[in-house]
Amino acid sequence: MNVYQLVKPLLFGLPAETAHDAVHAGLRFSQGTPIADALRSRYRVDDDRLRVEAFGQQFDNPVGVAAGFDKNAQLPEMLSSLGFGHVEVGGVTADPQSGNLRPRMFRLREDEGIINRMGLNNHGADVVGERLAATDTDVPVGVNLAKTEHVAIDDAPEDYRYTYEQVADGGDFFVVNVSCPNSEGFRDLQNRDSMEAILTTLQDAGASPLLVKLSPDLPDPAVEDALDLVNELGLDGVIATNTTTDRPDTLRSHNRAEEGGLSGKPIEPRATQMVRFVAERVDVPVVGVGGVFTAEDAYRKLRAGAHVVQLYTGLVYRGPSIARDINEGLLDLLERDGFDSVEDAVGADLE
Repeated sequence: MNVYQLVKPLLFGLPAETAHDAVHAGLRFSQGTPIADALRSRYRVDDDRLRVEAFGQQFDNPVGVAAGFDKNAQLPEMLSSLGFGHVEVGGVTADPQSGNLRPRMFRLREDEGIINRMGLNNHGADVVGERLAATDTDVPVGVNLAKTEHVAIDDAPEDYRYTYEQVADGGDFFVVNVSCPNSEGFRDLQNRDSMEAILTTLQDAGASPLLVKLSPDLPDPAVEDALDLVNELGLDGVIATNTTTDRPDTLRSHNRAEEGGLSGKPIEPRATQMVRFVAERVDVPVVGVGGVFTAEDAYRKLRAGAHVVQLYTGLVYRGPSIARDINEGLLDLLERDGFDSVEDAVGADLE
């Protein structure tokens, strides 16, 4: 049993957000210390077969941290030490936001899921931008850009532009979040006209590489509309997917009735299905998110067309060794199936 399995019952005895804050505090304390160096030697997997190139970035391995875990860009260096190949911070809004009232994060232990309705709480673009500019890490750092809650839809393009301009110097790629289910006004951002206005404004501001993050709750025609826009505007990538407001019939936890976005194991099949749907319709790299806990989970998304994957809920349930465990498992799966590298496996299941 590893150390996390010993500590996990204590953390799970706390409210979910309190435990999250405690873990953050511990990681921040360890960042830049010999503890981080020791963790790096334990959790990093260095193997050329894991290397991936996507949207102009070089990834030492395909396993990254999804937006939401490090909302305020406080931990990229530490997360790199835990073996992750990239980190997406945010969502970041132009103005600081406190988010929704607590409690706003709920574990679904029996289902290995989480429901959150955080409401894009973050320190704001000015603070996050300064922090990113001072960050020194050896993995790509993406920035998830989101709409400030009080901003009207018509003013959203300039709101996104302001956020981008504050974080531009510290980000390696930029993700347009128009699919958050836990903040007012985001549903209206997913129509074609609103998305186009936001994306073209960011392109005019110089945002590159520029990706868009889609919701798993969109009907297929709406996803196809969004992907047509990706192709027409020449975006650099697509992230599939965000959390979902749907509740699978298989959920057992009493917390399934809570409002908010569901993540984790219960959404893995839908998320992988959407990766495939997206990869079949665009010629740009896809980032697969949703229910990644094991090497097999990551491998399904890679074979479905994802170039890299991201996780958050898996880190909560499996602990700090998860990136190492997935990367080591991927090497075994590549060898089993006769692939020389992760890149050779990308899209292997597409027709």
